[in-house]
Amino acid sequence: MNARAPIRRLDPDLVGRIAAGEVIERPASVVKELVENCFDAGATRVTVRVEEAGLRRIEVADDGAGIVPEELPLALERHATSKLPEGTDLSAIATLGFRGEALASIAAVAHVTLLSRVPESDVASGVEVEGGTLSRSFEGARAPGTTVTVADLFFNLPARRKFLRSPAAEQVEITTVLGRLHLAHPEVALTLESQGVEVARYPGTSSLREAAGRVLGREFSEQSFAVHARTPGVAVEGWLGRPPLSRSTSGGLYLSINGRAVLSRALNQAVRVAFADYLPRARYPLGALQLEIDLSRVDVNVHPSKREVRIARESEVADALREAVRRALLAAPQEAERPVGATGAFAMPPAELDGGAGDSMPAAEPSAEPELVSAVFAPAVRQTYLVESAPLRRVAGSARHPPLTLLGCLGALYWVASSGEDGVLVDQHAASERVLYEELRVKGRLARQELVSPSALRLSARQVATLRAETAAVAASGFVVEPFGPDAWRVHAVPSYRGRRAPVEELPRLLDELAEGGRPSVPDGLAERVAASIACHAAVRGGDVISSEEMGRVLEALYALSDAAFACPHGRPILVRLPRRRLDRWFGRSGA
Repeated sequence: MNARAPIRRLDPDLVGRIAAGEVIERPASVVKELVENCFDAGATRVTVRVEEAGLRRIEVADDGAGIVPEELPLALERHATSKLPEGTDLSAIATLGFRGEALASIAAVAHVTLLSRVPESDVASGVEVEGGTLSRSFEGARAPGTTVTVADLFFNLPARRKFLRSPAAEQVEITTVLGRLHLAHPEVALTLESQGVEVARYPGTSSLREAAGRVLGREFSEQSFAVHARTPGVAVEGWLGRPPLSRSTSGGLYLSINGRAVLSRALNQAVRVAFADYLPRARYPLGALQLEIDLSRVDVNVHPSKREVRIARESEVADALREAVRRALLAAPQEAERPVGATGAFAMPPAELDGGAGDSMPAAEPSAEPELVSAVFAPAVRQTYLVESAPLRRVAGSARHPPLTLLGCLGALYWVASSGEDGVLVDQHAASERVLYEELRVKGRLARQELVSPSALRLSARQVATLRAETAAVAASGFVVEPFGPDAWRVHAVPSYRGRRAPVEELPRLLDELAEGGRPSVPDGLAERVAASIACHAAVRGGDVISSEEMGRVLEALYALSDAAFACPHGRPILVRLPRRRLDRWFGRSGA
């Protein structure tokens, strides 16, 4: 490169394509920008039609205010907008598509047709743009409102098309975006059609709970609680799922600020902290929350695609949100229980019990006996039982795993065993999950069991899109599914391991994780993350009552794996040792 090359102005066409790359990342980005324009236009109904997941064609039609004919060419120019009247304070933006870049950016990398009719006109007027250049104007027929058609996206940016995912995966992204937009403006009816077939319908509603149920599924409608709070400068309204509905990623929490669907790590974390005593560390709450914040405190001019915002005194907003969620969670019926594995005051991290590192734990004082009991047996464990243990089940050891004598089970979750003088606890889900994960990696698929009577199941639009996008992964998991009516599916087979079959209800949860790319806690590639998700949902669950024979079979299969298989695919320990000397200290025995 010549260090003395002259500075020159870039070609306007190149400038437009560079700018488009900042705003338009994929077909879902186009859908987001165009639907937000519909919201700003006062639309009550929006229909999105796509072909080949938007790579070939995207059409967005609304019943909004429309655009007068003489302004149609201007609407496709950069930095031209109707959303910033003269004298507008840039520190208090109330509209969504205020930048005046979206249509121009889309037009720079696609063939765009804009057809619009204002209510006072008898005909609609339109323009066509190819690669940012106006090619013709015309008149047509349509009801008042606007239709934007985007064809051959990235036709002049072949490099960008190379980095897009498969059409099925891009369809999942579009469905996700549409659900997020609906939860920001549930009063607007949204419909998504793909290849001429309706794949998602969100009727306009004044009920955020109803809208959230359509996006997040029927189970959410049945197991959610309301959040309502108002403090100076911040108002919070929404619905959140009860802790059992948690997910392995934060993708199930939908936030909007002043009607704008946003991503905010700080606000997501505030919600998660409010759930801290009720969720394990690797789980995230889900739901929909709408925040109203003084416009002067929100800077929406941070990101070209407007999905992130900057909030003045953000910590105050995060604190208000956390307190609102916490109060609502505590007030919700039947929510006073802390599940095993939560990070509350009495939950003991596995490292504190696992051999050497845990030896730093101080001896329990006699006065602390009630707290000690709470620490060992978490409040959520309602049922403690021991399975039949005569004869006792013995499992031979390996280079790293100790030989065990199984004694029973605690709370249908932890297997209790002895190894010499030490006690051992085994997480039944983690152990089963690791075995299935390794089997899936070696064989490529899990065994399945045909159901005597197929089970009907309703899936959300996003889950359906994921089912179609991840057909190979779903087949490998052992689920066999077919359509059954307009919005229902029929499950013919489920994953099976050594005679134990996974419940049908695990399929929607698996699809939710696959939509997010599999378990994020798995450090390897996408294939491993998907395998981890499949194994998790096919494994023995916490709460499943199983026999000592089955416990032994799982442990024998675990011991047959490499010695590295000492943790589940997500890094949680499978076995925890309770040294005899630790027990002696706890019980205040002399000489301990």
